[in-house]
Amino acid sequence: MLNLFAKRAASSKNDILSGITVALALVPEAIAFAFVAGVPPQVGLYSAVFIGLITALFGGRPGMISGATGAMAVVVVGLVHMHGIGYLIPAVILCGVFQIIVGLCRLGKLIRLVPHSVMLGFVNGLAIVICTSQFGSFKAFTPDGALHYLTGAPLILMMALVGLTMAIITYLPKFTKAIPSSLAAILVVTGLSWGINHYSSESNHIPGTGRSVLTVRDMLLSNLKSQEVAKARVAKLDEKAASAKAAAEQVGLKLAPIDDLTKISKLTPEEIAAAAGKVTKVPPAGLPTLVFLQKEFALPPFNLATLTIIFPFALVLAGVGLIESLMTLTLVDEITGTRGHGNRECIGQGAANILCGLFGGMGGCAMIGQSLINVNSGGRGRLSGATAALALLLFVVLLQPFILMIPMPALVGVMFMVVIGTFEWSTLHTWKKIPASDVLVMVLVAGYTVVFHNLAMAVLLGVIVQALVFAWQHATHLFADRKLNEHGSRIYQLHGPLFFASVSSFQQLFDPENDPEDVVIDFYYTRVYDQSGLEAIHKLAERYRAQNKRLHLRHLSDECRQLLDRADDLVEANVSEDPHYHVATDRLG
Repeated sequence: MLNLFAKRAASSKNDILSGITVALALVPEAIAFAFVAGVPPQVGLYSAVFIGLITALFGGRPGMISGATGAMAVVVVGLVHMHGIGYLIPAVILCGVFQIIVGLCRLGKLIRLVPHSVMLGFVNGLAIVICTSQFGSFKAFTPDGALHYLTGAPLILMMALVGLTMAIITYLPKFTKAIPSSLAAILVVTGLSWGINHYSSESNHIPGTGRSVLTVRDMLLSNLKSQEVAKARVAKLDEKAASAKAAAEQVGLKLAPIDDLTKISKLTPEEIAAAAGKVTKVPPAGLPTLVFLQKEFALPPFNLATLTIIFPFALVLAGVGLIESLMTLTLVDEITGTRGHGNRECIGQGAANILCGLFGGMGGCAMIGQSLINVNSGGRGRLSGATAALALLLFVVLLQPFILMIPMPALVGVMFMVVIGTFEWSTLHTWKKIPASDVLVMVLVAGYTVVFHNLAMAVLLGVIVQALVFAWQHATHLFADRKLNEHGSRIYQLHGPLFFASVSSFQQLFDPENDPEDVVIDFYYTRVYDQSGLEAIHKLAERYRAQNKRLHLRHLSDECRQLLDRADDLVEANVSEDPHYHVATDRLG
């Protein structure tokens, strides 16, 4: 399905137009991830600006889009919830430092260890996550203080406009490629939605919005209102809990169960309306400023206690960001037929996160959805990513009223097309043609991604399982050709790898009790890979020594000899010169 993104030559026009398209798609995503992380919306928006601009200019993959992501937001929310938003700043900066260290140590090449089955599971699971995450755009704030799915005419209109957006993106390139199809779809559906909202009857309006088609403004207001109602519920619960505790202490009773307190803290319709009424408009956004000049950030003291708190979060953020970025880099490499630079991307991501932290951002990494939008729209060069970041800043600061007018169906339709382009449909009919272990890894990675929304952990889990499968399979590939030379010496010609998983098979190949006094193990067709293999040789040598027999090791590779030299007296066996013998053989295995 990756062929959907045809290879195109880079051009400034395509880069600029695709960058504008990506900027439009970044607005709701950055805000949504800010809500997930528990930080103000502008934190997510400015994070997307800084991360996107720095990585576009200095990262290792032209055409790849970076910004605030859900994978990192999931990590951030724990830190913000437990210690406050002030601790987020040093954690993001430290995360950037870790990423730069990884790049300088040239560890970005470790992405080569990710098997193709893990990659397929990653993109398929991510496609499902992107798809399901769009369902929240079908919700609106209702008078009961919660977000509920649309029904009736608004739902039908939403689905119809989503379908129209997808149709324009699919068929417009067949007629013209002068303008990116995603941008054209957003413009057309925006104009159509404005007409529907302007002329539709009140009976078809979504309650509390005054329109039939949801816009970005409605999504923001709905989320802000639901947050205010949630705060009111928590405040009332705290008030009831304090009252119950005081009453219980007066008569010497225990505190009432929390379930009872929850029931008595239920808000009345009037209280819900009062809480929601506090939100009347989307707060305006200004230019970003250094965190030291922002009053809402109470920075923690710079001491060992603070480092102890932020260190594990920063480490996880760095790992999650790099894994997702390098996986996205590999995917974009495959689509465009070019090659990015993993180590440079690590350094670029680190520098971007440090700068992002200094301006109060939540950090970020590569965004596979927006990267695919960019590639699909013709963006190939660094100009596309820089345009997306600068256009987003322009949208936030100067064109906020126009951005708020964009209908949600247009953005949802664009993301659904990303889902179609991301999912590897070939896996649905090739699973019978590949090893069962690869199918298991694909399903495991995709399932973990869908259930836990943790892409980095899903990839790590997939790599570990694939490595264990590989070790198990190759543990059975060790065998020996048994030979006798003209001097009566027994020669074992080994085939296969000697490492921790094949040690047991190695020991079973030999017969110290019945072998002659002189025994040779020939390693011409095998390698010793780890300390377990060295220990197995040492134990075998002891078995022969106990029988007063001599054991010789021959045809060792340079790597094997280096292992034996480092092992020193841990392995006691004669390393002989390469022998020359012509004998008949019997195979053992």
